[in-house]
Amino acid sequence: MNYKLSKITLAVISATAMSMSSSIQAQESSKQVKDDLEVIEVSGIRQSLTSALAEKRSASSLVEVIQAVDIGKLPDQNLAEVLENVTGIQITREAGVGTGVQIRGTNANRTEVNGVSTVGSGSGRSGISFEDVSAAIISGVEIIKSPEAKTIEGSVGATINLKTIRPLQLNEMLGSIRVQAEDSSLSTDGMTPRISGAWGDNWESDAGKFGVVFSGSYSEQDVTAFRPRVDRDNSVAADSGAASAQSFDFLPIQFLIQDYDNYEYETKNFAGTFEYAPNDNLKFFFDAVVNDQERRQESSRVQASGVSDLRNVSIPSEFETVNFGSLGGQNLGSIEAAVRGVIPVEDGDADPNLRFSSDTNSRITDSKIFRIGGQWQGENLFVSVEASTSRSDSSTPSFNTTLNFINPNVATNSSNENGTPFEYDLTGGALTFGIAQGEANAPTAAQLLDPANVVLRDVNQGQDRSENTEDAFRTDFTYYLDNMITSVDFGYRYSKTNSVSDQVRNNVGLRNLADSPTGNLFADILTAGPDNFNDADGRALYIRDFLLINPELASSDPDAVLAALNAAIEANNAITGSTRAPISSPTSQVNAFFDIDEETHALYAQANFEYGIFRGNFGARYLETEVTSLGNSVTQDGNGNEIVSQVTSKGDYDFFLPRFNVAANVSEDVLVRLGWSKDIRRPDFNDLSTSVTYSTSPNSAVSVGNSGLVPEEVTSFDISAEWYFAQAALVSVGYFHKTRTDLHVTQQVDPYEDPTTGYRDTTGPVCEDGGVFNPIADINVFGPTPGVGLCVPTRTTINDSGETTQEGIELAFQYDLSSFEDDLGWASGFGLLANYTYQEFSGGESIDTATSRANTVFALTTGIPDIDVSAKQPLIDLSENAYNVTFYYEKFGLSARARYTWREGYRSTDFGSTSSFPWGFPVVQEDRGQLNVSISYDVNEQLNIGVEAVNLTESEVSQSCVNEGALLCFQGLTDRRITFGMSYRF
Repeated sequence: MNYKLSKITLAVISATAMSMSSSIQAQESSKQVKDDLEVIEVSGIRQSLTSALAEKRSASSLVEVIQAVDIGKLPDQNLAEVLENVTGIQITREAGVGTGVQIRGTNANRTEVNGVSTVGSGSGRSGISFEDVSAAIISGVEIIKSPEAKTIEGSVGATINLKTIRPLQLNEMLGSIRVQAEDSSLSTDGMTPRISGAWGDNWESDAGKFGVVFSGSYSEQDVTAFRPRVDRDNSVAADSGAASAQSFDFLPIQFLIQDYDNYEYETKNFAGTFEYAPNDNLKFFFDAVVNDQERRQESSRVQASGVSDLRNVSIPSEFETVNFGSLGGQNLGSIEAAVRGVIPVEDGDADPNLRFSSDTNSRITDSKIFRIGGQWQGENLFVSVEASTSRSDSSTPSFNTTLNFINPNVATNSSNENGTPFEYDLTGGALTFGIAQGEANAPTAAQLLDPANVVLRDVNQGQDRSENTEDAFRTDFTYYLDNMITSVDFGYRYSKTNSVSDQVRNNVGLRNLADSPTGNLFADILTAGPDNFNDADGRALYIRDFLLINPELASSDPDAVLAALNAAIEANNAITGSTRAPISSPTSQVNAFFDIDEETHALYAQANFEYGIFRGNFGARYLETEVTSLGNSVTQDGNGNEIVSQVTSKGDYDFFLPRFNVAANVSEDVLVRLGWSKDIRRPDFNDLSTSVTYSTSPNSAVSVGNSGLVPEEVTSFDISAEWYFAQAALVSVGYFHKTRTDLHVTQQVDPYEDPTTGYRDTTGPVCEDGGVFNPIADINVFGPTPGVGLCVPTRTTINDSGETTQEGIELAFQYDLSSFEDDLGWASGFGLLANYTYQEFSGGESIDTATSRANTVFALTTGIPDIDVSAKQPLIDLSENAYNVTFYYEKFGLSARARYTWREGYRSTDFGSTSSFPWGFPVVQEDRGQLNVSISYDVNEQLNIGVEAVNLTESEVSQSCVNEGALLCFQGLTDRRITFGMSYRF
């Protein structure tokens, strides 16, 4: 069934043709849309759903389509959340904002803009970040789940094509402007603005037809999330003889964090297209998409460190039973865990410590996509030629600092830290802690806010830079035949991809009191930390009063902050006699630099067929890739001086990728699809680099590259049935199966920790029992004396030696009551969309292993003294079950939509402010649902006003360690965001 569509919808359908080799098919489909079938007048939400369904139905392969309700009005403000409307797609969020997209359980997807490959801001392969592109400049989205031979290689889940408006398809001038303001329930900065607009038209002249479209947007966004975390990955045995020992084994408190995340986004987007058709057979075009985003972080952390030193002293007042479930076929049993108590200051007054950190890990990204080309249509031959370039230049400035609180009620020593008593309460599913005010040596609010009571501990500066480019040339041909084989597509594509990474850093840690200036020497750059950590859930127990080095100032003027700290160090040296040198500006880390080039030649041939009820295509893609990697080798001469030399390595590979798609119209309203294909996924650039960088944290794993990584191979099979049982209605069911070999997996090796003391090897330079020696990492509680240098975890990406399988079922339903207007009247405006996905992952040989501290706990829970727990690695970010349901109403100028999205718990590597896992296994992000609501009203044909709410019920994030529902170790308390706005059409 086809439809008479609006000017914006016709332009969107034409945008499907932006992959050169598919343009003629799109033109034919558009012509059939306009000439052949029933006319249905629709608008608004129903219009976008109707035209998207028509495009999906006419495709020869399995695709999903989302189209804008109006110019610049996709279903959601965020592109990741737009994609969440599609069956088989889940998303991950950072501080409540959609940032990652998983399709059929995997992050290994590709993103295009108008058929052009994009590059991201980091070293990954998925393309441009969804947070960098405003949904306001995108008119439609196509998700290609079953690739054709002409589809560019590189995706495991799907290829996402973001489409902009095509001007020659407009049947009248278009123009619009949209103004909005967003408010976050947890932000203290008030409303932030958004403005977007579009204009386009085309003209006939003696020289031919010209068309132009411009769209742009400017937006600011302030998002906040509160993220409390508690580690309990240690043990006190009943027979340990410790003062805290009970009649049963239990898990004591190991670490406490109160993490306040705040991100401020400023995003500028522009998209423009010029098209010129001298005659009906020839067309030229030029596309430009420019994105500029600044993501400023102004976050803070309050940490209770050194708590583990009190595990044999602090006696909990309440416990809970934790059932660890099973891992790797081993039942891990259960144990009691502390949930309420007081952690006093230990004898000697050294622990536990109170620390205040400010984090400004910002990202500034400038990305550009340009494309120029032409198309010619002969009697039987269609030719398309295009050249494109995609570039992304990013810098990640950071100025992160940590202050130690020196409790004036407790004695000090030569170390720049001393003890502060804490109280904790983990009951009721909330991770809360604060100052134990009942203790005699507890600091007051005035003491906590006194600059003289804080000292400088850490200064970590960064000015990392990354540059990613892809230049491509392609030519595509279609030859039309008059038989069962309706046409043959064939073509060639050349691409050169480059990734350059330069880490510019300086990390300084101060551990002696004499070296550490007190806060009154740099009071001008101090500020009180945010005091609203209870706004999300009304918690009574939290740390309200503390000082920070002003994160806003550190982000906007790091040179001034560095100068103030160096002046304080100089003044402190005069007071204490220290010879501490000033802190240097960040410099390039020569051992972390890499410059990687890839050149790829690809050929494809594809036959398109139609016979009886069947239509489809079959063909193959062949590619050859050469890789050249440039890095630095750092050695020492006989005098210990560093010698830096450049090292170049080269490699190559080739793949033959057959692909097949068929669709069968088994009845007038029922369509059955089948697809089979092969594809590859290239390694991320940073995983190929052998560069090594260190941080001052003893918990952060050191990433070690693997130059021997090879691309993954994936074989996919799809079968689905679609029943178009009424106008703009659908019921569909599909099954997919993916077999992956050489899967890219992460291998982490943890250093040995003494089960009694918790100490690691601090002598180096070789870590015989695992890990790597980090010369600048803080020893903290992992050694008998303060200092730097110890063994830390290593993390490397490897190819899994086994074969893995992903398979699942996708269900979708779409229906509205518009055909019952005579019977239902106003109620005929209701409609429903729903989808459900079930998927599972199996196979593989790579394993995760428990840390030595975790194995000590499991020895207690299982009674197996030398237990070594391991489990096959899961597929990160895969939820087995997920669904979303959208109810909408559209009539009498009123448009309302409510969408509820739910996904089952999944394994995640996003664990608070660290990349390490206390138990040795990725955490489980528990089941979570989110409700988004929008309502708008057409005041007249030009003016629309509306309001939108994201995360209306303020659903929180919960993470468990070891297994789902086992040990609560992390919370994410996210904000509700309300957007008010109006749009005007010219």
